[in-house]
Amino acid sequence: MKYCKLSLVLLAVLLLSLLTPAAMAAEEDGAILLDLEDGEYSIGVDIVGGSGKAFVSSPALMTIRGGRAYARLVWSSDSYDYMVLNGEKYLNLSEEGANSSFVVPITAMDAPIEVIGDTTAMGTPYEVHYLLTFHSDAIDSKSALPQEAAKRVGFIALGIIVGGGILNYFVKRKLQG
Repeated sequence: MKYCKLSLVLLAVLLLSLLTPAAMAAEEDGAILLDLEDGEYSIGVDIVGGSGKAFVSSPALMTIRGGRAYARLVWSSDSYDYMVLNGEKYLNLSEEGANSSFVVPITAMDAPIEVIGDTTAMGTPYEVHYLLTFHSDAIDSKSALPQEAAKRVGFIALGIIVGGGILNYFVKRKLQG
């Protein structure tokens, strides 16, 4: 009897821990579990569908939270106002005038994922069907993203400009006197 009560208490604790809002949200959005530390990475992504004119930037930023994978998709256009993935609607996170950007769960790796992108590029909103494929062999550090490389180039250029300015100051000072 004593062990039965203890077993029931342990079972109740286990069920409550599995039904926490965070655990339920992680399961509901369908994000896959990856054996990576929580943090930011880059991941290669391909897109097919639509007219073929629009695309998403690749590599994309991938964030691992609680072991689950999410991607920040940046479109080649500012005309996408929402995306639909597994029946869930994801709204554009970009500021007005910037290319449309969405954070969506990665629900599969190395297999096409059906998504809908709602575009207003033609005046009237149209839901366009696409297939996204995230590539497990193209996961890299966040520094592999073009934006991160541009930041490094900017810092190097700033260092050269500051260094050149200091050198110029001392050369002029020596020549004057």
